[in-house]
This record gives sequence, C-alpha cells and structure tokens, in this order.
Amino acid sequence: MGRKRACIGALHGLLVVVVAVVFIMVGVGAVVVPNSTCYALDDSGHIHDFSNLIGQLFEYERNKEPDLAVRFCKDVESRSQQGYVSFGRFDKFNQFFASSGRGNFTQGYYEGDLKDCESSFDKLGRTSQINIFCGSCPDGKCAGGLGCICSVANESTCRVTLDLAIPCAEPGPRVFEGFTVGFHPRSWEIVYNGMTQAGYEKPSDEFSFSTEQRDVILYLTAISAFSDLVQAPIIKISPDKGLDVKLSGSGAKGNPPTTLSPTVILVHWTCKKVLDTPYSVEITIPVKNYDPIQFTFAKMCVQTQEGGGEATRGWAIFGILSCILIIASTLFCCGGFIYRSRIQHLHGLDAIPGMALLSACLETASGSTYTRTQMDDTINPFMTVERQGATTQARRTSGGTYGSI
Repeated sequence: MGRKRACIGALHGLLVVVVAVVFIMVGVGAVVVPNSTCYALDDSGHIHDFSNLIGQLFEYERNKEPDLAVRFCKDVESRSQQGYVSFGRFDKFNQFFASSGRGNFTQGYYEGDLKDCESSFDKLGRTSQINIFCGSCPDGKCAGGLGCICSVANESTCRVTLDLAIPCAEPGPRVFEGFTVGFHPRSWEIVYNGMTQAGYEKPSDEFSFSTEQRDVILYLTAISAFSDLVQAPIIKISPDKGLDVKLSGSGAKGNPPTTLSPTVILVHWTCKKVLDTPYSVEITIPVKNYDPIQFTFAKMCVQTQEGGGEATRGWAIFGILSCILIIASTLFCCGGFIYRSRIQHLHGLDAIPGMALLSACLETASGSTYTRTQMDDTINPFMTVERQGATTQARRTSGGTYGSI
C-alpha cells in the first residue's frame, strides 16, 4: 500500500513538471477580458467576441407597422414618419449570454422610452430581446454576408423580440467561469470570472510594484463544485536572473479554493540585481480541461536587497526573550507573594513584592501620608485600635492637665 502511494505521488509530481514545461515552451496566453462588453460565453464556456460588429446596423421593414432598426450592441428602435421610439439600450453591464432556448445567444436591451410604459416591469420602459443565430436564420435566409433580421414579434407595446442572424467567429479560449484573483478575499482586481483584467495581461508601468514592497498577498476563489480543477501555480521570470521569487501559502500548494474559503498565495520577491526596466513575473495557474489562468506583474528593482532571514531571526529572538522575561516575572511575583504571606505573615497588598516601594513612590509623588495610613488601617485593624487608644489617652491627659489648672 505504501509503495502504491509513493508511485502515485511520483507520477503526480512528474505530471506537474511536464505540464509546467509544456506551458513554458508553448507559451499559452492569458484569457484576457475583451476591450468591450460585446462578448458572450457559450454553453461550453468558450468566449465569443463580437467587438467587430459593434454599431452594425440591421433594419427590418414592415408594411403596417413602423420599421425596426438594430444597432448591434448599441440600441433597438422603431422608425416611422412620426419619429423614432427607443426599445432599449445595450447596458454597460453584460446582458449578453448563451441562449437556453431559441438561438445560440441572447441579448437584452433595457431602459427605452417610458411613454405609455411607465408601469412596465421595474420601470425599465420599453425593452427588447434579440435571439442571435450563428450563420443563417432558422428558415435558411440571410446566409453569408453581415447577416440580417429574420423576424420580429411584438409581445406588447412595451416589448419586442427579434431573431437576428450574424456570422459568428471561431470560439476563443475556454474560460473557467467563477474564478477570481484579487488583493482582498472579496475583490477581483486581477482575474474576474476566469478572465485576466486589463493591466495584468502583460507588464505595465502603471501596475508595477516598487522595490520596497517585498511581499504581495493574492486571494483565490472559485465555485466549490469545480474548485478541485485548480492546480498549483507556475512562475516565469523575465529576465530569469536578478530577481528571486518564492510562492507560499495554501494556493501555492494547489489547495482547492472556494468562495467561502479563499486560498492564499504569498508572493515574496527579493531584488538581487538593479535593472532600469521592471522585471516581468508571469504566474500561470493550470485548470484541468480549461485554458489556464495567467496574469503578469511588473516588479521594479532600483536597488539590491538582502534576504529576509536576518530580520526573521531577529524577531524570533525578540519573541523568545520576551516569553522568558514574562515567565520569569510571573514566577518571581508568585514566589514572593507566597514567601511574604507564609513566612513574613503579611496579607493583602503588602504581600505583593514591590508594593512597599510602589507605595513609597506614590506618597512621595502625592506629598501626603494619608493614603499609606489609610491603607495600613485597612490592612491591620489592630494598628487602628492602638492608634485610637493612644489618642484617647492623650485626650485624657490633656483634660487632666487643664483641670488641675
């Protein structure tokens, strides 16, 4: 059984090394978010970018009703001699997704004209939905070219549905949806929904790290049902000499991240050689059956740095000495209290070592002995009785003296 586990572990390590070598040699690119919101992911997770069709005009003529015009990823409107009526705009938030029914993709256009539609759902005014067919219409029309509107259906005076046929480009990389990387457990500045954000797809001076910043903490999250697909990260440094980079943490070991329990990658880098241009640190996170997650950091090195071992060792020594001092002080106080209470028969605060010195300091600072006298009376009531007896005797003596006179 032990030999079997050892063989499995060796094969797993060999597989990781082979995957790393393949990634470095082939140079797999990052799944970068498109420059526009005019894109969608199909049912298998492959990205389709329609940025080249933004603003493309499609018109549909109708005999008894106003004509309909679509500016792709812009807006939908009806046109007649009385004027134009807006049936929604393509919002900056992505309303472009794989279709679950008719067509290959579905687009939503919202916040059109409100006239006679003030009580529409969520007060979004006139809205429209476009069912996109890749290639041609269901009846075979619009094959080739830039495409056309196949059909139009008015669900009401405030909503219209269109079938649109357009040429679809070849599907892009397969995106690992739901995966994020950020500088905070609930942020995603670097990777959002499996796509590398702008500024981290290649080295950039605007997103570079200074020489003084020696550590960067990254938080990884993923959908729990697919978190086991995430593997250990691989780093590539350019130039390969002059910057030492080490990865640590649960994410560096390939532990599965989830939304509720993010994994952590601690990036520790040390400048060994000064360079005028920033170093490029490329981090690739392989994902089984998906294109890898890849992002790049730019690290400045305007001066050399020593390893952090001396500083760590100094803090460790300081911590050990502090613990020894605390334990020794505790034992001294406990031993002194037991000795003064058992041997010297002192009680209360007087049995605490150093209390007499502290009381003297307080009396000197306050300039009065009232506190000490009151404390002694409280601790030793017999002293109070003696003091009261002496006072009474003095009064009697004084009385007698004055009586004789």
